[in-house]
Amino acid sequence: MNSPTDSGGGQPGRHPRGAAAKDPQQLTHTLFRLFIVAVLGAFFVFQLDVNYLWLTALLTTAAIVLGIMLLIRAVKYKAPRLVLFGAISGLVASAVMLLVILASSLFFSQIRDYQQCVRHALTEQATSACRTQLNNAMPTQFR
Repeated sequence: MNSPTDSGGGQPGRHPRGAAAKDPQQLTHTLFRLFIVAVLGAFFVFQLDVNYLWLTALLTTAAIVLGIMLLIRAVKYKAPRLVLFGAISGLVASAVMLLVILASSLFFSQIRDYQQCVRHALTEQATSACRTQLNNAMPTQFR
């Protein structure tokens, strides 16, 4: 006689077919959620301050790694098109963030000085003076 908790048909270690089929999909959806958080986190941390560029780089790297893993899983396990579209567009956004991080690290001191200037600017004229100061601080080939 089978006990009420024995659902494997009398064979220990067997799982029902539905639970085994849902595991890859569940993991893919969890990776998708983590990927979206990493992409959006990188974008919003970059908006805070250029001093958090290291955290933005870390989140962007995590987003790229998660995006590649997600893309492979989405193709392998035939995930919904929304997951595939989200993975591709998130990877494109992460690539753009990578370029922004490289440019920001190249002009780190100029951008930091500009952000500090804008924080203390109370008028439009002061903000315009900050932009002029940033333009003058840039190398001549980037003006």
